[in-house]
Amino acid sequence: MPEQVDPLTIMEEDLKRALKKAPDQRQWAMVIDLKKCVGCHACTISCIAENVLPPNVIYRVVFEEESGEFPNTKRKFIPRPCMQCDNPPCVPVCPVKATWKREDAIVAIDYNKCIGCGRCVRACPYNARSLDYARFYTDGTPKIEDYEKRPSFEYKKKWPRVKYAPPMLSARKCHFCIHRIENGVLGTCTTTCIGRATYFGDANDPDSLVSKKLKTPGAAVLRPELGTKPRVYYLGL
Repeated sequence: MPEQVDPLTIMEEDLKRALKKAPDQRQWAMVIDLKKCVGCHACTISCIAENVLPPNVIYRVVFEEESGEFPNTKRKFIPRPCMQCDNPPCVPVCPVKATWKREDAIVAIDYNKCIGCGRCVRACPYNARSLDYARFYTDGTPKIEDYEKRPSFEYKKKWPRVKYAPPMLSARKCHFCIHRIENGVLGTCTTTCIGRATYFGDANDPDSLVSKKLKTPGAAVLRPELGTKPRVYYLGL
């Protein structure tokens, strides 16, 4: 029996192939298999560490859902990153055009333009956006620890964690780890998923693993009735 190839190895090759194309020729997408998600929250913790997120800013929440009656009960874990909608409600409400839909399908935020008004936060029907209130986990202690002041490399830029400098006081959200994928490295939520429940890649590439997963019967998006056209899909929803 042939040895099974780790999905991460396949997705890494898919990523390299996608990066050889022009940005407008690739469309990033994510598929999350809920039958494989074990609710370990590794994706949540690794995302916080990777993006140096402050208190109350979480890009990758994992919701827990219980159903049935004892003793026949079930638990389902539902990771919820930004949906990277093709019709994003957060974009048109921004008064300074600080958020937009990139040609590669990612919804991005310009921290230098964002005024922290919170309109996009309220407009998101998935609660996938948060405001950065310039807080540290070690506020109120004798010293704000150095690990909280590490620079963040979001959107391929270096953002020092200095009080009230961008991205502080800005709207923040998942961005599919742009700083990683554009350097040929899969996003941290994908690589740390112990159940290999997260698939990422170029949906425009029919040979990519994520494209094949998108063709799985039952692949669905959250709240399709809203017409937001998410780029994050679920199996077993």
